[in-house]
Formats: sequence, structure tokens, C-alpha cells
Amino acid sequence: MVQEKKKKCTVCFEPSGLCIDVPPGSTLLKAAQQVGVYLTSICGGDGYCGKCKVIVDEGQFESRPTTLLTPEEMRENVVLACQTKVLSDMVVTVPKPHALETSQILLDTDTQRFSQLAAEVPEGVFEFEPLVQKLHVKMSPPTVSDNTADHERLYLAIRKQIDAPIMQTGCRILQNLSKMFRESDYDVSVTIGRRGGTTEVIEIEPAERYRTNYAVALDLGTTTVVAHLVDLTNANTLDTEATYNSQINFGEDYIRRIIYAEQNDAFDEMQNRIVHDVNNLIVTLASRKRIDLQDITTVTCAGNTAMIHFILNLDPTQIRKEPYIASAGFVPPIRAAEVGIQVNKRALLYCLPSVAAYIGSDIVAGILVTRMYTKDGVSLFADIGTNGEVVLGNKDWLVCASSSAGPAFEGSGVKHGMRAGAGAIEKLQIRRDGSSQIKTIGDGRPAGICGSGLLDTLGELFINGIIDRTGRIKQNHNPRVREGEDGLQYQIIQPGNGYQEIFITQADIDNLIRSKAGVFAAIRVLTESTQIKPDDIDIIYLAGGFGNYLNTKQAVTIGMLPDIPLEKIQYVGNTSIAGAKTVLLARKALETAEDIANNMTYFDLMSHPGYMDEFIRAKFLPHTDLSLFPSIKAQAKQVKGS
Repeated sequence: MVQEKKKKCTVCFEPSGLCIDVPPGSTLLKAAQQVGVYLTSICGGDGYCGKCKVIVDEGQFESRPTTLLTPEEMRENVVLACQTKVLSDMVVTVPKPHALETSQILLDTDTQRFSQLAAEVPEGVFEFEPLVQKLHVKMSPPTVSDNTADHERLYLAIRKQIDAPIMQTGCRILQNLSKMFRESDYDVSVTIGRRGGTTEVIEIEPAERYRTNYAVALDLGTTTVVAHLVDLTNANTLDTEATYNSQINFGEDYIRRIIYAEQNDAFDEMQNRIVHDVNNLIVTLASRKRIDLQDITTVTCAGNTAMIHFILNLDPTQIRKEPYIASAGFVPPIRAAEVGIQVNKRALLYCLPSVAAYIGSDIVAGILVTRMYTKDGVSLFADIGTNGEVVLGNKDWLVCASSSAGPAFEGSGVKHGMRAGAGAIEKLQIRRDGSSQIKTIGDGRPAGICGSGLLDTLGELFINGIIDRTGRIKQNHNPRVREGEDGLQYQIIQPGNGYQEIFITQADIDNLIRSKAGVFAAIRVLTESTQIKPDDIDIIYLAGGFGNYLNTKQAVTIGMLPDIPLEKIQYVGNTSIAGAKTVLLARKALETAEDIANNMTYFDLMSHPGYMDEFIRAKFLPHTDLSLFPSIKAQAKQVKGS
């Protein structure tokens, strides 16, 4: 007798109404990932972050014991999705804090703002020479006295307009060449693309088509994917769009995603997710501007090394394993269609070069855009997110490092942390009476604290003597300091009148201090190795979404950035998308980016003998060595003695 297969269980997620059939024993997190319901999961399903909380409304389940749920939550059937196995049909409610269900994974305040934060390279730096161009080529028809073959005639005509010593043409183009020339009386539009030192004839069309040529520049962020639509005939940016990276279902950071893909043989799924995001962005942009997808001939992208691997479906597993090696740092141009990007089927995809496993092409793009590589004086570039990537140097040398800052400054790993969406506290000041003056994104009711608000909170707690230099919360009869489930905590927003309680715990503060210490320790390794003092730094460039909204005074106060005059700290926006856009508009810019990546010296902090010592020293506010922070030295001593 054939044994009957085990019946699958139907799991429905509310309020989205999305349902999926899964085998008994599957976790709720796995079911959510498969159906496309976003659940915050910083630890990637290992059960120690406590962020994937859901409410079981109906059905039988089995959950592992955990200390991350309160008795009240357990009474209300709140469970950790990653630790809960499905035993029957279930109905599960996803609380609002997750806020990234399929129907909402479009634009929120954070992505809207970030899509616009593109730095610009000053005019005249690079000659306008797109990587893919359309040329109007009008040739004299052959005669008895001019019997040059059609293909060679085309090359001669192209070389009259551009420098192209080495050229190539595909078989399909050659097969249709003669017919096209005769039908058009040798008056055509020719699409040419640069592939290293070779110029490829990509497409031949009727002459009037040379005025229609578009490109998309991409910033492939771990959290956010940004796209800019560009007119290649005049270099104008026509529109911008952004979305959350839907890979986020499999982990907040790319290391978690690599681990998930290894354990579940899901690398194809990872690529499909990011390509799907890119295609949605491109279709949205093209539809709004009424542009045919076939008229998009170029795609450029910048991102961390792992994200470039994901979109190309390269093996990223060695990125997280010693000696931390990428499959490729310099990727040659390929057909965009080869990875599934839905534009012109012969369009070229260009990826900016990376330096190392943890210094990606987004950082190279930042150096290109800020033009650090041309400066006489010393500059410092910092992109602070899940990783804190820093570059120090000038026109003669560039050194770089990446520190695992953790996701705290992106709102993750913090009790009331959240992304920079509506209701997030982005600015905070503690008044003399102890109350909090706050500003939320969208000016709505506070729902949590995003990265810039967390940095302000840490700085304000320190300068007001609520925490000491080690970050310990003081029991000094402050009415806002109270004992919580996990020890002392500071109440930022009192509950009542429609407001939910928002507080910061000792564990949150410890997490934030570790994050800031990682960034500063990386900077110190670079400055000490090159014998550069803070006074020698002419300018600090802050890049990325978080970098553009942080309070620089507070960043210095807590010891995340060197103590230099605040006027020397400059916000530069999303330099990743700016670099991708610069490259697609100027062939020389891509060559320059490759030179930058080749000439940058990478410091591997995991094997650097001085990094851990610097990290430990930086785990104080602002630092164990107060001489490094002369502008707040007196204030820090006062806090210590209070």
C-alpha cells in the first residue's frame, strides 16, 4: 500500500491576507519568506534578536522556550516566527512594526529621501562620452569605383566620428547589415558600446532612432535599491525611484543572506529577488516617462561586493570566510539580459569595480564623486551603515578599511529602533526639565527611533550626565530612569494620550557604543598607519542615507568621528548612485574608477594587530584618551565626576 503523503498546512498572514501551503514542521519565518511577507529578522532566523514577533490567532504550533518574550506577550500568543513550527492550518497577525509587507514594499519616507540624495560631479570634470552611444551614420552608397564591403564601410564611417581602433560586430548584426543599408539608403542609427578597449556595434536602426537613447543607474544597497533614469543624448536625469531590497526577508545584512543561501541552496532565489526589484524600478520609471524598455541601452550599478555578487549570481560564500575573497572585483561589461534585467536585449550592464570583499564599488563610486583622488590635502570619506567603510588619502595615496558597525544605526538591534520611515524620531534633545524635544519624520506621532535619532539620544544622555563615560545608566533619581525587564532604561516618550511608550535600554546603549567604536577604531587604524593627525584632515565626507541626517556635533561628542571643526564635515549624499550615473555618462570616469580601485590599499581589520586595542579604547564616551577630543574634554570630565 502506498503511504499517503503528509497533508500540507495552510498559513495565512494578516492583515495582508496572503496565504501559503507549507509542510508540517516548517517555521512561520520560512512560510513568511516564501509567500513574500516581510518579518524583521536581524539574526537571520537563529532566534537571538527577538525581532520576528507575530501573533498566532488560530492553529496549533510548537515554539522553543525563549527569554525574548515577556509573560504578557506569551499570554497573548505572541511568538518568535523563526522559533515556531507549524503543526496545523494557522492564521497569524503581523504587527505594524514590521511594516514591510508585500503591498508596502515600495516607497516610504526613507526611500523617497534617499533616492534624491545624489551628489553631483562638477561640470567639466569628465567629457560627455556615454559608455553606450547612438551615432547618426550617413554613408555614401557603394559604386563601381568605391566597392568597399558594407561592414568595412560602416567601420570607416564610425571612426570618422569616434576613436575606435578595435571594433567588433555580432553575427546577427552582420546577417541583417546589407538589407538594412539598402532599405535606408545607407543612412542609419548605430548603437555602439565600449567594452574595455573594444567598441562593439550593438544595434543598427533607422536613422531617426539616434535621438532615442536611455540608461538606468543603480545603487544596489543592502536595505534600499535606488534607480535613476537618464537621457543619454543630453545627460539629463529624467526621474528617480527607490524601493526596499526584498532580499531583506532573508536577513538584515548580507552576511545573513549568504548564510541563508548556503544553508537552503537559495542563491538563485537571492538573484531573482534583487533582479525583480531592479526590473520593478525600471518598469516604473519607464512607464512614468512613457519610454519603451527597448530604448534603454545601458545599465550601470554600484553596491557593496556582496550585492554585486547577488545580482550577477556569482558565488559570494568566500566573502565571509577567511581569507575573505570575492569571486570578482572587476567585472567586464555583460549583456543586461544575461542576468534577467528587462531592457533592450542587447543592452550592456556595467558594474563599477570593488576593492575587496568588504570595500565595494559603492565606496569606489564615493571616491570618484568626491574627487578625493585629486586633492592635495588629506580627506576622510565615511559611509556608515551596517558596515562602517572609511577611506583616507589624497592624490598620492588612498587607504581604506571596513568595520562591522552592526545594524544599530539603521534602527535594528535596538528595542524601539526602526528605519527612517514616517513617525521615526530623527532628532532629539533633552530639555532642562528632563523632557524630550523631538522631531519625527513626517511630523507624526513617534513610533520608534531611527539611526540619527539614536545617535542624538546617545549624545544627549551623555552630555546631560544620565549615562557615564562607559555608557552605564546612572541611578541618580532621574524620574525618566527606571528599572525594566532587562535592567535600567531611559524613558524617551511617556505613554498616554494616544502615545506609546518609547525607551532606550542599557543593552541598546551598549549596542550603539559598540557600533560607534567600530567606526572610530577603523578611522584610527588608518590615521595611525599613515601618521595622520586629526588636524591634518582637511575635510570629512559623510555619505549614505544615515550619514546625511546625523548630527555631526553629536557624532563627535560620542566619539564616532574625529574631533575636527564641524565646518570641515560635509554631507555628500548617495555617492553610490552618483558614481554609477557619472560612469554611464563618461567612459573616462569608468577608467578613473578602475584606477581608484587598483590604487587603493585595503587594511583588513580582522587580521590587523592594532584594531582590537583601538576598538576597546573607543568603547568609552567619547574615548579613553580624552586628548583626542579637546573640544569636549572638559565636558567629558564633568560627566565623569558627576
